[in-house]
Amino acid sequence: MKRLIRSPLLWTFVTAVVLLIAVGGWLLSDPATSRSDALKTGGLAAGAVVALYALWLNDRRRRVEERRQETERQRQELESQRTDFDRERISDERFAKAIELLGHDADQVRVGALHALAGLARGREAYTQTVLDILCSYLRRPFTHPRYKDTAKRQGNTHPQEGSAEQDRELQVRQTAQRLIGELLPAADSEDTTGYDLDLTGAVLEYFDLSDRKIGKLLLRYAGLYSSTNLSGCVFLGPVYLTGAGTIEKKLIGYFRCTGAKFERRAWFSGVRFAEDADLHGTVFAGETSFKDSFFAKDADFAETEFEDSLDLRRARFEGSSDLRFRKLPDRVDLYNTTVEPAKENELPAGWVAETMPDGRARLKVSRT
Repeated sequence: MKRLIRSPLLWTFVTAVVLLIAVGGWLLSDPATSRSDALKTGGLAAGAVVALYALWLNDRRRRVEERRQETERQRQELESQRTDFDRERISDERFAKAIELLGHDADQVRVGALHALAGLARGREAYTQTVLDILCSYLRRPFTHPRYKDTAKRQGNTHPQEGSAEQDRELQVRQTAQRLIGELLPAADSEDTTGYDLDLTGAVLEYFDLSDRKIGKLLLRYAGLYSSTNLSGCVFLGPVYLTGAGTIEKKLIGYFRCTGAKFERRAWFSGVRFAEDADLHGTVFAGETSFKDSFFAKDADFAETEFEDSLDLRRARFEGSSDLRFRKLPDRVDLYNTTVEPAKENELPAGWVAETMPDGRARLKVSRT
């Protein structure tokens, strides 16, 4: 009974009836108003009340529907957050398990752990830099193999010297890590992609191939780069440091290929010892560039190379043939004690001359004429 008394519909009905009677009775008291007009006017007043009730009811339904939709949206957000949390939890568990398995004695387990990490990085971009850091860290671990003894590059198709079973298995794991690093980096021509950093300081690498990849900062200080290294077509968004690479005992540099690449910031090759041919044909160096104290044991190709900031060749030494016909030279070039081998074929930029010294070598100078 109480619910009925509180019902808005009942009070609307009562109000409409009262208005109908009141307005109709008031108008009927006027002799100039006909009964039909009085009933019509009273009916309009009662209908207005019913219409207002209908509008209020519509508005109430709308607000209820909006609250329902908002509740559903919040429920979906909570469900999505719970799903994301579960996914992150599973990813974190996979990550932790893969890290644990990297220390396993069995090489196939370590390879599986590397693939698990790479799969995690492909599935969740937030993990990519972390996974790359881990792969680089694995490659920075000390490693020796008889195939690296006294030579940076095998001649012809000679079979590499075999190591112990443990060394050969570890070599396979390391080459897997190298390959996965290349696969995780974005393509050089990709737009709106991140340039991930690589820290391979002191690493021992063989057949290291990052060609046509976009890279952030690259550290290869004091690294050993055996057989061949391919950085052709790369775009380096951050600074690149190969300082002292190939100079530490048992860490040499084989065939170094870096054609058509672009270094957008500093490129530091100071003190690098290239034991085999170095091919930098057509590469663009947009930032400061240094080959100070570098040693080229065999042929060096710098043809069509561009230097847009500065070039430091102080005490650089070219033992083999050299092609230094740069496409573009910067305003500042340092040539203090830069030497070439006169008996070899040397192509020099316009205005450069090779001045023979008493020891039989030739020092590069800019002609004053």
